[in-house]
Amino acid sequence: MIEVRGLTKAFGKIIAVNDISFSVRNGEMFGFLGPNGAGKTTTINMLTGLARPDAGTIRIAGIDCSKNPKAAQHLIGVVPDESNLYPELTGFENLCFCASLYGMRKAGRQARADQLLETFGLADAAGRKFGGYSKGMKRKLTIAAGIIHAPPILFLDEPTTGIDVASARRIRQLIAALNAAGTTVFLTTHYIEEAERLCRRIAFIVKGRIVRTDAVEDLVCQTDGRHTVQFTVSNDAARLCQKITAEFPNLQCQMVTGGVIRVESSGPVRVGSLVRLLEDCGAEVSEARKVRPSLEDVFVRVTGIEAGTMKQEKEKAGKGDGA
Repeated sequence: MIEVRGLTKAFGKIIAVNDISFSVRNGEMFGFLGPNGAGKTTTINMLTGLARPDAGTIRIAGIDCSKNPKAAQHLIGVVPDESNLYPELTGFENLCFCASLYGMRKAGRQARADQLLETFGLADAAGRKFGGYSKGMKRKLTIAAGIIHAPPILFLDEPTTGIDVASARRIRQLIAALNAAGTTVFLTTHYIEEAERLCRRIAFIVKGRIVRTDAVEDLVCQTDGRHTVQFTVSNDAARLCQKITAEFPNLQCQMVTGGVIRVESSGPVRVGSLVRLLEDCGAEVSEARKVRPSLEDVFVRVTGIEAGTMKQEKEKAGKGDGA
């Protein structure tokens, strides 16, 4: 549904997007994950015809949009990072106006607006002016406006940034439902857990370059070939770590907390041998489990960007004002 090759965009001396290539399959939820300023919004603006690339090609549903950015506009819905709806219009009026831009007839657009207001939990606010909506409500209506014409492809730019937890959860559920119904979704975000929860495949973008593209399950399955096992012990984890290191010098051992030990290896970890060693040292092992890395672990490993940086951006942007 989306095929990009060699896409590049510069603003003066700053290269915002640097020779990126990727494809999105029909019906897929594809995530574009990176910190603020990585080039996510610039990419989505080029894909939706709001910005012209300096180089590269874009094909949407087989249509070459490189020379005519608007050629596939009837097939796409766009939810920008900032709402583009009118504060002086009501929620219902905003949806009807957006529908009219796509050539929908009056009866059809009014019925569709009512349907979406109900689906998004905004029916009671249909007659209120958009300017008086909370951030969460504004986000929901902006998504509703993006799909008013039932497009097969939906572009979402940071859909849950700046809203409260409850609204963000509801929006994720709505996005997942749209995808389950067959809509191809291209999602940009700097929320690692959001990408992991929603997307089937993810591209990591840093400083305008894509550094890794893969399925989520493949990204988190020992991307560097390392194996990790975590043990919960009764006491003296620091001493036990020293014992493990002395007995198995090929293993890396660290105390996570006072009662938890993490063991890493480039090959499979012999759990039984380690449990016996710990018990011989007088420890009671209450749990031994393999640890699967999170997408956050993989992102840090692949990009070199500390998770704390992403969390700070999330906290800075995430001061919502209600549902």
